[in-house]
Amino acid sequence: MEDLLETVYASALEGHARLQTLEIISPSQTKRICSGYDDVVLGLETGETVGFLASGMQVALPDLNDSGQQLLTFAVENLSGEVQQGVDTALADGVPVDVIYREYLSSDLTAPAKPPNRFVLYDADFKDGRAELTASFFDIIATAYPRERYTVSRFPAMKHIG
Repeated sequence: MEDLLETVYASALEGHARLQTLEIISPSQTKRICSGYDDVVLGLETGETVGFLASGMQVALPDLNDSGQQLLTFAVENLSGEVQQGVDTALADGVPVDVIYREYLSSDLTAPAKPPNRFVLYDADFKDGRAELTASFFDIIATAYPRERYTVSRFPAMKHIG
């Protein structure tokens, strides 16, 4: 399937159109959006079948570089206010909002054409029903090292070390 997707990238292969989707997962809700004019039911990589709402959507995939942070930027039209509220609340509370990007071929909607890309949302701008969102694969620059912190609350004997 991925070989067919590469062929579609290189040329407009008749009968095979790309369908881009986003799944925005905040603590209060999950919103699934697809590019195009019609809502569709698609199969996920887990075998589950779910509905995606049609929306005007633009996706800018991350550059392949060694900057330490790979960004996905996308704009989505006609997002409801409840999505904005859920995302804004989660970002303000420091709770991660996950974004899953999938690509399908119109000739096979039973599963993504390639494995999904998973991101963490870290910036959102909502204006007049349009959302401009920025997400990252994994922020290696802001990741603590070592990850495990040795604190007195977790290791009480440390306070007796002089």
